[in-house]
Amino acid sequence: MIHVVLYEPEIPQNTGNIMRTCVAANCRLHLIEPLGFSLDEQKIRRSGMDYREKLQMSVYPDWAAFCAQNPDGEFYFLTRYGKQPPASFDYTRTEKDIYLVFGRESTGIPKAILRDHLDRCARLPMVADARSLNLSNCVAICVYEVLRQLDYPGLSKTEHIKGEDWLLV
Repeated sequence: MIHVVLYEPEIPQNTGNIMRTCVAANCRLHLIEPLGFSLDEQKIRRSGMDYREKLQMSVYPDWAAFCAQNPDGEFYFLTRYGKQPPASFDYTRTEKDIYLVFGRESTGIPKAILRDHLDRCARLPMVADARSLNLSNCVAICVYEVLRQLDYPGLSKTEHIKGEDWLLV
């Protein structure tokens, strides 16, 4: 399973979009407090649409509590200070769950956490004078890179709501 971990997210619309991505990609979402918003905020409901009822989500009071409850798995950290793109990791080489960790929108993941995982720090390539991309976009890019490498396990590759031949009708 793929897990998306948001360390102290600040913007409700980003988290709502990430909730939607997690449902669509069959990922579990982990939120580490403090959050910059209330989980019942209208902005989250609007971004997450009707996907929230299908969301697999856990909330933790801090990083230590998250680590204590999730001791096994392969952890990868997205940070502007990473030195390799997410595609450089081979996600097919593990039998463990994959945890993709993202930091708060304003300051990212603390150095104290990153220092212990320098070999697992990734950066999305971009022009040199760009600081970062939007958090929800980063999550989607990274989740779908892992899914691509794993050949989209359990996900439909055809349209089922309107039918896979809808364009032909």
